[in-house]
Amino acid sequence: MAIRVARAQWRGNLPEGKGTVRTETGNFEGPYTFGSRFEEAEGTNPEELIGAAHAACFSMAFANGLAQAGHDPRSVETTAKVHLEKGDAGFRITRIQLVCQADVPGVSPEEFQAKAEEAKTGCPISQALSATPIELDARLTSS
Repeated sequence: MAIRVARAQWRGNLPEGKGTVRTETGNFEGPYTFGSRFEEAEGTNPEELIGAAHAACFSMAFANGLAQAGHDPRSVETTAKVHLEKGDAGFRITRIQLVCQADVPGVSPEEFQAKAEEAKTGCPISQALSATPIELDARLTSS
């Protein structure tokens, strides 16, 4: 089985420190700070990276499910919105919204929605994040 590796380094205290996160393949490397995570400062953050992983995983799982049902998609585009909120116990991810548009010739709206729901619950990232509510808005752009 595959083992995927990412590394992060943090220097300094929380409000003034800074870090770098990178993938083992070298395809992504980016800075992160308190400001890029909890405010709107430049840089990346763990929640954005979770969103990227989730959108990619869902898109692949959805495309595969559609293809296995005999409907090869022309495209599947997914945006993941990861909600980070502060509560009494501190910050936590409260929900994830997957917003998907797919161009899939010949599929019925009902089968499209069924395959979208299967991908939402079946993709490995959704399974890893199952303690967090995941909402899905999947739209068919062709039929």
